Amino acid sequence: MYSREHFLIGVVVSGLLLVPLSERFGTLLLAGLFVYGVLLSVFIDLDHFVLTRIRTGSWRHLTACLKNPVAAFGDQDWVFEDVDSEDLEHERILSHVFLGGVLVALSVFVSPAVAVFTAVVLYFHVLADLLRDTDVL
Repeated sequence: MYSREHFLIGVVVSGLLLVPLSERFGTLLLAGLFVYGVLLSVFIDLDHFVLTRIRTGSWRHLTACLKNPVAAFGDQDWVFEDVDSEDLEHERILSHVFLGGVLVALSVFVSPAVAVFTAVVLYFHVLADLLRDTDVL
């Protein structure tokens, strides 16, 4: 799934999660949670660069994106075109689940509410990836 799509999902999910949290947290903290949720929904995908580095032995994919961040965010078909996409699809979902579990576990120490917020945002990110991978979306 494209970063712009994960961005929109992050906006919707984070925004909806703020409703029940509005009784518990103040405006500034809610704004911070919203930004955190949107950024988390997009930047969890940075693990793809680590996976391709392991697979190819090169950071060329990351370097290419850093040289042209607008294209990397908007038109991502070219980013990993030279990597076996089927293997990468399985590895990235596994990586998301692993990283998500670690982030949720660590965020419990911040606040159980933040841990649930993190888990729900990442759940919808992974769900969107799986729906795209299976051609449902």
